[in-house]
Amino acid sequence: MKKPYIIGIAGGSASGKSTFCEALEKELEMLKVKVFHMDSYFKPKDERPFVAAPITKKMYTDDNHPTTADLPKLKVDLETAIGENAANVIIVEGLLTLHDDGICALLDLKLFIECRPDERIVRRLRRNMQRGLTFDEITAVYLDMVRYRHDEYVEPSKWKADLILNGSNPSDNALKMVAETVKNSV
Repeated sequence: MKKPYIIGIAGGSASGKSTFCEALEKELEMLKVKVFHMDSYFKPKDERPFVAAPITKKMYTDDNHPTTADLPKLKVDLETAIGENAANVIIVEGLLTLHDDGICALLDLKLFIECRPDERIVRRLRRNMQRGLTFDEITAVYLDMVRYRHDEYVEPSKWKADLILNGSNPSDNALKMVAETVKNSV
């Protein structure tokens, strides 16, 4: 079996990374696909950075910093999956997929899902309110921390992408083009 084709999907919080990943996985259902979600690699809460917000100085667990996730473990698990040749396609999806140089170096195709900040905060509100958080809790952490970490770590990583996709108006054409590229490379 040939080396798996490895795709990285990055983008801001609530930009559409998981949605695109799920659609791509469905589009590639005739292939053996393995997906790594960076959210599955969050360290226990007591091991994540606890920092002061840049402006308000309010203290937060910083879930958007590179040290929040066990990226070295993700890289090892990814390398193991590559070595096992148990999948034709491997997808790595998460905020910092293109930020981490070690992970990025393993990717054959690097995608960044672009979505305007106002739309991302509305999506984040909907999602997190369904999880039981309040409007004030969600907006405080977004305005105090998430947007700064996005500017610091996520946004600059898009320049490593091979393709920047529209997360505001996902395109079936873009999905099919990516899927065809993958199918032709496997």
